[in-house]
Amino acid sequence: MKKIVLTPNPYRDKNFKYVTLAEKILREAGMDTRICLAFDVDKNFALPQNVPCYDMEEELEDADLLVCFGGDGTILHASKAATRAGIPVLGVNIGTVGFMAELEGGELKQLRRLAENDYSIEERIMLQVAAEHEGKQIFDAVALNDAVIAKGAVARTVQMEVFCDDAQMMDFSGDGLVVCTPTGSTAYSMSAGGPIVEPCADTIIVTPICAHDMRTKAIITSSARTITVNIGRIGRKNAFLCVDGGRGLRLSAGDRITVRKSAHTTKLVRLANRSFFEVVNNKLK
Repeated sequence: MKKIVLTPNPYRDKNFKYVTLAEKILREAGMDTRICLAFDVDKNFALPQNVPCYDMEEELEDADLLVCFGGDGTILHASKAATRAGIPVLGVNIGTVGFMAELEGGELKQLRRLAENDYSIEERIMLQVAAEHEGKQIFDAVALNDAVIAKGAVARTVQMEVFCDDAQMMDFSGDGLVVCTPTGSTAYSMSAGGPIVEPCADTIIVTPICAHDMRTKAIITSSARTITVNIGRIGRKNAFLCVDGGRGLRLSAGDRITVRKSAHTTKLVRLANRSFFEVVNNKLK
């Protein structure tokens, strides 16, 4: 019997409407289920009292699959736990755009196919992101979407020198830099003018944010490359490193950020027979 862990975003799935319907469909198909929260909610937020929630890390230990309900941010957060547990994740979009989701909220009946193994797995590359201050590593994380270096609210610009392996790629002042996977190409990188890349591609995208240099453009490299960013002058000494939308790490002049392909991959479940380009056209109208 397959064990499926279901994790909703309580702020989007009001009263657990979608997750409880999904649980009913999966149990009727003969699967064992557990509903777990991927993150703590605000103290004043009332969770449904009639839906028991279990510890996610414990339940993932012997689970076969994780089904996540929310937008891309929720799926990003939950996918890290699924990757650590070595199991695939299926996203159900009940957010806004939802490029990473496989199903929409009205397509839950397709979950029955999980019991029949009627699905495929698509692997997505991840990035290993490290930061050094005065020669000592102060940060290390894995990203499915991106690593973003950005100026703070009051900073004027950030001076950055970017290398691809040992060759200088770009040297500019601007609002920041996005280093992303193909999965993350439709997130901040796209908003900053970067290219849309098919998510199963094996590449790294480097996109400057508002570069004060008309010659500095987004570049796509092989995932075998190592991207190194040296932080130069920072206006009013305020810049941050943020990985997959998490809490920012304050950077100082002289800090070094290194981004390379991670040994880990995220496994996404594919049920719907939709191409990536169909999804892009529908989501972006």
